[in-house]
Amino acid sequence: MKALRLMLAALLLSATVFAADTYKIDPVHTTIGFSVKHMVVSSVTGRFDTFSGDITYDEKDPSKGSANLVIKTASVNTDNAYRDKDLRGEPFFDSDKYPEITFRSTQIKKDGDGWVAVGTLTMKGVSKTIEIPFTINGTVKDPMGNIRLGIEGSTKLNRKDYNLTFSKTLEAGGALVGDDVKINLLVEATRPVGK
Repeated sequence: MKALRLMLAALLLSATVFAADTYKIDPVHTTIGFSVKHMVVSSVTGRFDTFSGDITYDEKDPSKGSANLVIKTASVNTDNAYRDKDLRGEPFFDSDKYPEITFRSTQIKKDGDGWVAVGTLTMKGVSKTIEIPFTINGTVKDPMGNIRLGIEGSTKLNRKDYNLTFSKTLEAGGALVGDDVKINLLVEATRPVGK
């Protein structure tokens, strides 16, 4: 009887584990972008060009899923070489000392018509719990037979919470670079059929 109970428990556990599929983030079709106010009146946009990660997704119950992301800070790109060099140094990302930004989810929860990924963001030696609201665009089979998953999300951070401390006040008042940074995620991830 004990052996039967153990077998049933193992089957239930297997069903739970394999209900969700693992997708690898496709860097060619994914944008990890940001925007920040510049001189109060406009915004500068940028992105990271080098990153990797995976998403565990259960179509029947997305709350069973998870997400992990690793971003290389030296890959920051605002389409201006001089500015990008500044961003790689102190007092911004300090890429030599802190080469990676990571996000690891701890919970996926429903929020109205969308979802929220709750997790730990680590940047420049600081780890904080954040929430990223996101929508699931669904899945589709591509011409190579892989399954593709589309997700879009956004959130806002205060850069100074993560020791990105650059500060300069304009002569007329206001900051040269804003504190609040909008994060925009356009994610496409792939899973080979049968995996």
